[in-house]
Amino acid sequence: MSNFSALSRYAGIAQTQFTLPDGRVVAYVQRRFLPDPARFVLLQTHEVRQGDRLDNITAFYLGDPEQFWRVADANRAMQPETLVEEPGTLLRITLPEGIPGAFGA
Repeated sequence: MSNFSALSRYAGIAQTQFTLPDGRVVAYVQRRFLPDPARFVLLQTHEVRQGDRLDNITAFYLGDPEQFWRVADANRAMQPETLVEEPGTLLRITLPEGIPGAFGA
């Protein structure tokens, strides 16, 4: 059973639990690898501007600021905040991994 929603980047990844000395249980994913960006269908690119925030970018392009991880995956970023550090960086805005795109649509 997953503790993550179906929209989470961690959905479907094996999970385990660790019991702390005080008895609290912490659930965590065993391991997650960054997917190959070539597996994502490109919708468009976004050029990072000074002051851009990833949550605002994903709210604009994907309609949900909590989907920032999709842009991180499509740009092979382990630390999403690094994607907007440098103005001029081109970010790939893509369909979710495994969703085929219709050419010319």
